[in-house]
Amino acid sequence: MRLLLAFVAVPLIEIALFIQVGGLIGLWPTLLIVLATAILGSWLVRTQGAHELGRLRQSFSTLQDPAEPLANGAMILFAGALLLTPGFFTDACGFALLVPAIRARVFRAIKARVRFTQFEMGPQPQRPAHPDDRVIDGEFETIDPEKRPTHGPSGWTRH
Repeated sequence: MRLLLAFVAVPLIEIALFIQVGGLIGLWPTLLIVLATAILGSWLVRTQGAHELGRLRQSFSTLQDPAEPLANGAMILFAGALLLTPGFFTDACGFALLVPAIRARVFRAIKARVRFTQFEMGPQPQRPAHPDDRVIDGEFETIDPEKRPTHGPSGWTRH
């Protein structure tokens, strides 16, 4: 229900803001602002995304928990989608997600709700070798080699 409400409310908010801002400053300045926020937002997303990618690589190389750089990268990606969507409300939400302090708060809120039991990196632990490892358990049936077929060759096989 919340998702449906968001899909209805966000376009209505955007339309209302376009009408208000367009009425105050005019059509062309409004369109220029929308275009400028998309360009500035894509540049910020690219630079911050590259920074978080570096943090992610560093966490992998030092065998640290990569959850925070991954979450930041996802939030930056979502911010980029919001900034490329025309509108003032989505731009405000997108720019808010590009602020590291706000991303940290969102990450802490999500982390408080998500629980995991185990985090491991590296190869799987090796099982100790047992002396019976070469034993194959199975069933067999002895076939009498004297048994002859009751029908002649079909032409598709050789007998």
